[in-house]
Amino acid sequence: MASRWQHRIALSMMASCDVGRLQFVYTLLFEVSLGPGLVSSSSFPVCSMGHGTSRLYSALAKTLNSSTASQHPEYLVSPDPEHLEPIDPKELLEECRAVLHTRPPRFQRDFVDLRTDHPSSHPPIRVMQWNILAQALGEGKDNFVQCPVEALKWEERKCLILEEILAYQPDILCLQEVDHYFDTFQPLLSRLGYQGTFFPKPWSPCLDVEHNNGPDGCALFFLQNRFKLVNSANIRLTAMTLKTNQVAIAQTLECKESSRQFCIAVTHLKARTGWERFRSAQGCDLLQNLQNITQGAKIPLIVCGDFNAEPTEEVYKHFASSSLNLNSAYKLLSADGQSEPPYTTWKIRTSGECRHTLDYIWYSKHALSVRSALDLLTEEQIGPNRLPSFNYPSDHLSLVCDFSFNEEPDGLL
Repeated sequence: MASRWQHRIALSMMASCDVGRLQFVYTLLFEVSLGPGLVSSSSFPVCSMGHGTSRLYSALAKTLNSSTASQHPEYLVSPDPEHLEPIDPKELLEECRAVLHTRPPRFQRDFVDLRTDHPSSHPPIRVMQWNILAQALGEGKDNFVQCPVEALKWEERKCLILEEILAYQPDILCLQEVDHYFDTFQPLLSRLGYQGTFFPKPWSPCLDVEHNNGPDGCALFFLQNRFKLVNSANIRLTAMTLKTNQVAIAQTLECKESSRQFCIAVTHLKARTGWERFRSAQGCDLLQNLQNITQGAKIPLIVCGDFNAEPTEEVYKHFASSSLNLNSAYKLLSADGQSEPPYTTWKIRTSGECRHTLDYIWYSKHALSVRSALDLLTEEQIGPNRLPSFNYPSDHLSLVCDFSFNEEPDGLL
């Protein structure tokens, strides 16, 4: 297991590489050259930090390349997956738990079986949606007054995040508030067999925090042994014809077992009370983009995100009534199948206690079926000090669903 001084070496190396800021600059440069709206993901270079000259002792410490990346732009390309040293997920999980040995054990959550009469001859597709809480915001802006500062240390909190991901082993992982993509998630998850895409916010609030790790944004990962990438688009959302600070990633994947195609999208809409109309406009823009990408709903769709909107908001109603024929997966956990969970985020800030349902997994209800969904944490598990905590790394709960394709219907999906 890497010692504390090894982690300090790794962090200092990351500071000299500063690829998060490079990515931020490249985003702005390509926006200027290509214009607003849909931006090809191929326009954004990815730092090859998973297979480098820096070899520290553990998988967790090996998440960085040498500082030559900042001096040689040729390093800012996707590594060849065949040249990456694979990581055994069980070994990585053991490393995470060794780092977390002084913390309480992770919460137990169970999957609820939601299978209907739709049979499937192929393994389900497990999708995980999670706002993981940007490190810079957690430490520098969000004011979680009941959360001890020690609970937010990145060296341990990243292990809690990885432990949650490794515990559920998603086929597709959709994340928001990612500000450690290049030094943690991309190098580690790529060595677990995932292909990743990151799209930072143009003006991330993380950049206002001293000693930040670059901008936060959305990230989308999928297992390369299960899916083939057909096309990909990075979308800067607009509202009332104006470009906004919120983004989305939409990728069309082909399932290798069934040869069926589907679109997976991840987004993070504008936060805070008073911005309801703004979120509604962003949602309409995203729906229009997805309408084009799915060829008018001919390609099945899954949309994950932190919408920052309760089910009473207009943006939720737009998604529920869209011509894309979407349903919210977590409604199926309710007794009548029509009600969202009572909360997906629960925190205490200086302004008071916040308990809201903001996170969703939408899916094409005529083309896909939800086979199971991960139940939420109970109030007793969350505890009186709410989230984040020593037990749980984010102020948002992860959502996990298993999907299967329905039989090919006649006409539109």
